[in-house]
Amino acid sequence: MTQRISIRVRVTNHDKVLLLRRSDGRESILGQFELPGGRVNNNEQPDDAARRYLREDIGLKGDIAPHLEDVFTYVDRDSPDLQYVVVVYRVVVGNRHGAIKLSSHYDRYVWFTPGKVDASQITDVSQIVIGNLPMPTGMSSHDSDRARPSEDTIIVYTDGGSRGNPGPSAAGYVVIDRGDIVDHGGDYLGITTNNQAEYHGVVQGLEAAQRLGAEKVEVRVDSMLVANQLKGIYKIKNRELWPVNERVNELIKGFKRVKFTHVPRELNQLADGEVNKVLDRHKRGDVV
Repeated sequence: MTQRISIRVRVTNHDKVLLLRRSDGRESILGQFELPGGRVNNNEQPDDAARRYLREDIGLKGDIAPHLEDVFTYVDRDSPDLQYVVVVYRVVVGNRHGAIKLSSHYDRYVWFTPGKVDASQITDVSQIVIGNLPMPTGMSSHDSDRARPSEDTIIVYTDGGSRGNPGPSAAGYVVIDRGDIVDHGGDYLGITTNNQAEYHGVVQGLEAAQRLGAEKVEVRVDSMLVANQLKGIYKIKNRELWPVNERVNELIKGFKRVKFTHVPRELNQLADGEVNKVLDRHKRGDVV
């Protein structure tokens, strides 16, 4: 199955969400309303793609700061062999961003409130994001039966890396609550392997969530090995991972619920950035 990264942006003004009506495209979406967004280009970060679509398709002006809200996967009904990884952002707009100016891809926009637009006129993916449609067959939110985490679930992105494997290593994390980054950081680990560093990232992320008083946590990690070991799908054969795995299990006991989700590396750029910042500082000889 081919996988493609796409973004959608919930542009909100008070309690209303912006929807755009397609004036071109394939038959299944022509004349349908959707959230701003589209495909992420090669070598483009998802948040940069979000800014690009906001500028090009609705003429949004000024400093645009999209907040990461969720990630889910969706199998396109027109192309059953194509799976979209949908990255969802949120942007709150006001008068400083100027009037909406549509690109040639759209011929109308509305500020959506429930009941004001016929759901059959909204694309499936956009309905899922705004909460009007349950998850259809062929779509999953990685490790959940919901398209988005519940409001009381904190999202923790974690990562770890070793330059040499084994070599100089660091771990990092980013904690997101309701679309906003509420904590982030990373530590130098010394000489370890990639897998050890990935585990330490999970530990740091869970410790940060614990400090924030979180009760429900979803940990998103781009190491499939680590994710599946923590889910109990894979056995841990490397004894060097046992101590840090035990530390993770100790931390889990302090929460009402913890779930582990594997995400593509492209969608873990925030935590990856924390790791590289630490490793770069160490290479320069700065105190870490």
